[in-house]
Amino acid sequence: MLVSGPVMSRRFGRSLEVTNIPRKSCSYSCVYCQLGPPRSVRIRRRPFLPVQELVRAVGDKVAECRARAEPVDFLVFVPDGEPTLDALLRAEIRTLKPLGIPVGVVTNGSLLWRPEVRADLTEADVVLVKVDATDPETWRRINHPGRQLRLPAILRGLEVFARSFPGEVWTETTLVDGTNDDTDGVRRLVGFLEGIAPARAYLTMATRPAAIPGARPPSAQAFVEACEVFRARLSRVEFLASPEEGTFAHGRSPAHVVHPCRERRVLPMSSPHANRSPEPRSR
Repeated sequence: MLVSGPVMSRRFGRSLEVTNIPRKSCSYSCVYCQLGPPRSVRIRRRPFLPVQELVRAVGDKVAECRARAEPVDFLVFVPDGEPTLDALLRAEIRTLKPLGIPVGVVTNGSLLWRPEVRADLTEADVVLVKVDATDPETWRRINHPGRQLRLPAILRGLEVFARSFPGEVWTETTLVDGTNDDTDGVRRLVGFLEGIAPARAYLTMATRPAAIPGARPPSAQAFVEACEVFRARLSRVEFLASPEEGTFAHGRSPAHVVHPCRERRVLPMSSPHANRSPEPRSR
């Protein structure tokens, strides 16, 4: 499925999710990932599908939404993996712009040390970058990066990108118990985020089953203390610590659920009236 939704995203409002790479193609193997480990951790970029095929799929979905008078706030590249592995990302974003809907990209930031990746992302309106740690040991423990990757180069790339990007940079940090939730580590991370001045900084924890069974959310006390550090030093902070809410979009069925979902939210979709609700699902 190249495009799904609309979903009610806690970050992007009513959004269509664009999938530009094969499932679980990623440069990281994060311990908290809801999708499980990738098939292989990779950093080599390459084209995955023709630009026009993806753009046609998105255009058809936008047309469906407009025919139903269903608003779409964002087109978001948020595949089940790392979208910047796609060598055609820049062309895809450019070709989607005539639809008149803002484009967002959710990335783990691992390839921002490469100038061509920064150039690709410059075409977007919003880039949300995952930043879970600023010291290499913690980074390796939580993100399990590809062996060729180096954290200092990634962080420098993010700094360079944030200074030149004409759109908005958002960041997201996921806390994991006993890994990156200690007060000193959080303070160092927030100190780095201060330097790039994100328009929004999200602080979250895993609310779905994680790739590694031992990867648990932080304690309530650790999360509250981290929230206080974030709020004291960053201009706009949002905390995502509760499970998703809302229902599935008009016309959806269990076959169209592209992310792990709680049983209590999927079972009602089997009823005869399940597809009649105009309300969007949340992500």
